[in-house]
Amino acid sequence: MTKRTNKARTTDDFLKEKGFKLPLPTTVEGIDKAGNQFSEKTILSYISPSGSSFWLETPIANGAELRLLIDLPPKIKEDRDLKMIIKGQVIFVEDAVEQNSKSRISLRFDNKYIIDECK
Repeated sequence: MTKRTNKARTTDDFLKEKGFKLPLPTTVEGIDKAGNQFSEKTILSYISPSGSSFWLETPIANGAELRLLIDLPPKIKEDRDLKMIIKGQVIFVEDAVEQNSKSRISLRFDNKYIIDECK
C-alpha cells in the first residue's frame, strides 16, 4: 500500500528558499495590530517566488493579510506606471529593537498576482 502525503511548506522552508535582494519601492496595505486600516511605503529587502521581506513602522500581527503594490523596474514598465499587486499572509515578525524603529515583516504570497497600470 502506498501512502500519499501532502507536505505543507513550513516557515523554515520559506526562509531557506532562494530569492533576490531587489530594492523595489512598495506600498503595503492592510490591517494593523490595533485593527485599523493602513497604507505604508517601504522598500522590499528580499523577494522569492513564494514571498518577500520588508521593514514597516506600522505594528503588524503574525497571520495578518497584507496587499503589496510593488513598483516594477523601469526596463519592464516601458514608460508606464506598472505595479505588481500581490496578497499574502504574515508568517514572521521581527519586532523593532527600539520604540521608534521598524519591524521586519516576512510575507508568504497567495498564489495569484496581477500586473496593473496605476492611474
